[in-house]
Amino acid sequence: MRKEPDARADGGDRARRPTVLAESTWAVMAVCIAGGAVLGGLLRLLAGWLVTLRWAPFKGPAKLLDSIPEPGLTIGAVTVGALLGLLMGFIALHESLAVRVSASRVVLTVRDESQEFTRDKIRLAFPDGRQLVLLGRGGEELAREDCGLPMRRLAAAFTEHGYAWADADPHLAEFRRWVPGTPGLPEGANPLFKARAKALGKEDGAEDARELRRELAKLGVVVRDEKKRQYWRMPSQ
Repeated sequence: MRKEPDARADGGDRARRPTVLAESTWAVMAVCIAGGAVLGGLLRLLAGWLVTLRWAPFKGPAKLLDSIPEPGLTIGAVTVGALLGLLMGFIALHESLAVRVSASRVVLTVRDESQEFTRDKIRLAFPDGRQLVLLGRGGEELAREDCGLPMRRLAAAFTEHGYAWADADPHLAEFRRWVPGTPGLPEGANPLFKARAKALGKEDGAEDARELRRELAKLGVVVRDEKKRQYWRMPSQ
């Protein structure tokens, strides 16, 4: 279902302050630190269990760990786990998407990089799974970013500032699966898809896949992924 801009946005609401949506720093940190502390405590219990077995992987390190007297062992394990959780919290916040919506523009910020789109460039915003997608006036994809923010709050922010919002991709049926040598693509697109397929298959290939998506967008190709399979469409379709 597509939601048209809130009629109030044509009046005084256009002068309202921008809406900024971002992950709660305290919530992310609390979850990561608590989770790390729990894992640290479990590691201490695991080490104690491993040393009782006749044979077990990592039994040597487990014996060394279990030789530390209590309560120092438990306190140390929980503290180290909490510190690792703190580090993971900073990484999670760095990787998370922040969205700033105003009557004149939308700004998406992730990994200390901001993308700014003026109102006249944006035709529609919608969720695709756990991603936020912005479409341009010609049906081209302006942005597609992983998003952990509540989609209901995003929908409210966009419509309140006068942008069109849809509950799903209106072009979903137009996507076709990419396979090597797919016909109908612009020149140079197939090698980019091939490189992107390799990136999707790597544990550390997310950033490469993101950059290659942008290169395909420059050729006019819209790309979406499903379980590491690539699907594409052309904006004119």
